[in-house]
Amino acid sequence: MRKRDDPTRETVPLAIVRRAAALLLRAVFRVRVHGLENVPARGPVLVAGNHTGFLDGPIVFMMLPRPAVFLVKSELYAGPWAKVLAFARQIPIRRGAPDRAGLTRAVGVLKAGGVLGVFPEGTRGEGKLETIQHGIGYLALRADCPVVPVVCTGTAEALPKGRLLPRWRAPVDVVFGPAFRLEVEGNRRARSTVAAAAEQIRAHLLAHLEATGTQAP
Repeated sequence: MRKRDDPTRETVPLAIVRRAAALLLRAVFRVRVHGLENVPARGPVLVAGNHTGFLDGPIVFMMLPRPAVFLVKSELYAGPWAKVLAFARQIPIRRGAPDRAGLTRAVGVLKAGGVLGVFPEGTRGEGKLETIQHGIGYLALRADCPVVPVVCTGTAEALPKGRLLPRWRAPVDVVFGPAFRLEVEGNRRARSTVAAAAEQIRAHLLAHLEATGTQAP
């Protein structure tokens, strides 16, 4: 497998850009990262996060101690970010409808032992995690891998929606929680099982959100 196709490794240009971008983010914002020890050092890992700001994905991607691939909404691949996302090996996914091609690529990342990042709410909101997309349950069941919850706080305030320039030195916290595995019974391909798996992930992520003391009012 070529390095550019191996989700457990990065090309030299991507590694340089990711590290430089992480330094830039720390210079612009007051970024604090907690719980990196909760991310397994090897093997497949599904990282599930809340989504309140545009910066959530980039910051988690840059701060992870391992190379990672994230699911991003397909609309971004039709705009100015397309080349950047392709260079970073991110996977476009259609929202609101099953995307077999995107999910197949995502499963491939986990089967190869890589880190896959997902924001299962599907879109930016208040981060209350009232509902999540069932696709994350499908991915966790197919890969049978640990799930690491991650909570980002301060990102919506650091770069408010509709604003081009960020707030200088705004505080941003990224908190990784303990890894867990799904406990499900029955046919792992059944819709009811997938829904139950997604609900388990939502419950764990919500508990992690509450434990950080950052749950949205």
